[in-house]
Amino acid sequence: MSDELTHTDDSGSVNMVDVGSKPDTTRRAVAAGEILLSASTIDAIRENDLAKGDVLATARIGAVQAVKHTWETIPMCHQIPITNVDTEFDVHDDRIVATVAVETTGKTGCEMEALEGVTTGLNVVWDMVKAAEKDADGQYPGTAIESVRVLEKVKRST
Repeated sequence: MSDELTHTDDSGSVNMVDVGSKPDTTRRAVAAGEILLSASTIDAIRENDLAKGDVLATARIGAVQAVKHTWETIPMCHQIPITNVDTEFDVHDDRIVATVAVETTGKTGCEMEALEGVTTGLNVVWDMVKAAEKDADGQYPGTAIESVRVLEKVKRST
């Protein structure tokens, strides 16, 4: 791992990395994360029985939207041409695992886009189920977003 910080100049000021002279390459990144939920909420998601509608369909849309707009929320992130986004939400007895794979052909990677897709997808799930998860005190004692991470980052010459 390099000790060099790529988003600072020689004086330590933050700047966007100049990728103009880099060749275009095909890139893929996969990220994942999970949201812990109560069994009753998981059942309601499986039955599509929540007041706000189809939780997983809405989370998929949110994830794709986040991927496409990452450059607007991460300050030093380049706007890149997204060629593909795959979203997967696996429902388990106590959690939903979100996996987002992003592909691009360009001068910089897409792992930030994959991470943004995962976190936004999980935030959408939380928003869709928060009424079902809230306890009598208005808290969410068992609800948590965890383990957000990059699983894969691949770069191939074009």
